[in-house]
Amino acid sequence: MKQPCVYLLASCKNGTLYVGVTSDIIKRIWEHKSNVVEGFTKKYGVHTLVWYEIHENMESAISREKTIKGWKRQWKLELIEKENPAWTDLYKSLI
Repeated sequence: MKQPCVYLLASCKNGTLYVGVTSDIIKRIWEHKSNVVEGFTKKYGVHTLVWYEIHENMESAISREKTIKGWKRQWKLELIEKENPAWTDLYKSLI
């Protein structure tokens, strides 16, 4: 799925959150899950794709990512709960 996306990963329900942006969500989430890239998600075990949003272009995806990063934690939780109340790993539906 080569398409600009913003995504949220979680360590568990109501756990640690990570906001990211990519042009290849399947590859990027695989990298997070496989701990291929050093950083926050590897250090804190944040591997569950709980929300994503497809964009027309990378500029709008990056803008949305920055907006969400500026949100309060509660707003991020509400965004996840609205689309994915069970906090299901959405990666499985992409592959």
